[in-house]
Amino acid sequence: MADVHNPATRSKNMRAIGTRDTAIEKRLAALLSASGFAFTVQDATLPGRPDFVLQDYRCILFTHGCFWHRHQCELFKVPATRTEFWLEKIGKNVERDKRDIARLCEQGWRVMVVWECALRGKRKLSDAALTERLEEWICGGDGSAQIDTQGITPLAVTFPPRSA
Repeated sequence: MADVHNPATRSKNMRAIGTRDTAIEKRLAALLSASGFAFTVQDATLPGRPDFVLQDYRCILFTHGCFWHRHQCELFKVPATRTEFWLEKIGKNVERDKRDIARLCEQGWRVMVVWECALRGKRKLSDAALTERLEEWICGGDGSAQIDTQGITPLAVTFPPRSA
């Protein structure tokens, strides 16, 4: 299927996609605030510029868009046009995510990835279910994890080789 937009319009649309204060970040911030958690946002001093940093609990939360970070759910679809370009771009995002998460873990942080599909779409979690999972992990969770429509699962962390 051909793109319905010309290249200039498609480029303009893609540039307009925000990287902060997205709808999923706002929803997660509201849930964290309602639960009484203190956090900072978009900390540029940490690898990956985490969306939420909960210093008191030594944990990090990322909100990952299912398309941009290649989550295996109904929200991720391989683009029909410029497929090679998009798969390469998304692949680089995934590699950067792995590297940043590994570095954060090396620094003693616990990392949680909250996938977009848990926050929006027809199979999203309710506020109560999402809050319960967040509180469970933040207050007592061990290691790194992710939340999607299936709930909390461990997040595989591989450490990159050290450079000399």
